[in-house]
Formats: sequence, structure tokens, C-alpha cells
Amino acid sequence: MKRGSTIFLKIAVFLIGTPVLALCIFGLPILAKEAAETNSEFAYVLYGILIVMYVSAIPFFVALYQAFKLLSYIDKNKAFSEISVKALKNIKFCAITISCLYVVGMPFFFIFAELDDAPGVILIGMVFIFAPIVIAVFAAVLQRLLQEAINIKSENDLTV
Repeated sequence: MKRGSTIFLKIAVFLIGTPVLALCIFGLPILAKEAAETNSEFAYVLYGILIVMYVSAIPFFVALYQAFKLLSYIDKNKAFSEISVKALKNIKFCAITISCLYVVGMPFFFIFAELDDAPGVILIGMVFIFAPIVIAVFAAVLQRLLQEAINIKSENDLTV
């Protein structure tokens, strides 16, 4: 793979993380402040959703860092190595963690949808559950394929 492709992907990883970081720094505190000032009946529900969002940001950024490391391994021609498999494994576990956090937080989305009479909020909550599952499955498939390629390569090295 040419170095230009990995640079493009590294920029894409950076651009994926930037809005999430901005949301964590600017957007979510504003939402928490408005919930506290309105003193409404569903402020505690918003706090629960905010906690889930902040906690899920940690594995999200860990997964982005692992993706960045994986691209660096590709640049160094270490794509078919155990460290690449480990990076994919970490991405898979981060995605599963994010999905589990939103499964735990789904009752907050449900209560918020009931109080605000907005059933679309439940669908948004489901997107936060299923998108990381898709990423986890994709990472698991890549991890297994890469591990099989490494095994085949090591068998071929032993037979020569």
C-alpha cells in the first residue's frame, strides 16, 4: 500500500475524532447546564445519558489510537505481524465496550423518549448500539484473516 493511502486514512481517523472531542468539550457540558437550569423532571435522565456518552468516549479514543497505530504498522511494513493482530483485537474490544455501555444506557433513552414523546430517540439509541457491533464484527473478521495469514506465512517460512 502506498504511503499516500495511509496518510489519507490517518487524516480520516483524526477527522473522525475531532468532532467527538469537540462534542465532549463543548456540546455535552452545555446540555448538562441546560438540564440543570431547567430543573425539569427528566434532568436525571439526561445526566444518565451524558454519563454514558462521556464514559463511551474513552474506548472510542482508544480505538482511534489503535487504528492510528495500525496504520503506522502498515507504513513500516509490519502489517502481517502479531502487533497488528493485537491492535485489531483492541479495536474489537473497544467497540464491544461502547456497544455494551449504550445497552446499559438504553433505559435512559427509553425514559427520555417517553417523557419527551419522541420515539425517534430510541432509534438514535439503537444506532449507538449497532454501529459499534458492526465495527467489532469487521475488526474480528480482519483479526482472524490476519492471524491466518501470519500462520500460513510462518508455515511457509518453516518449510523453506
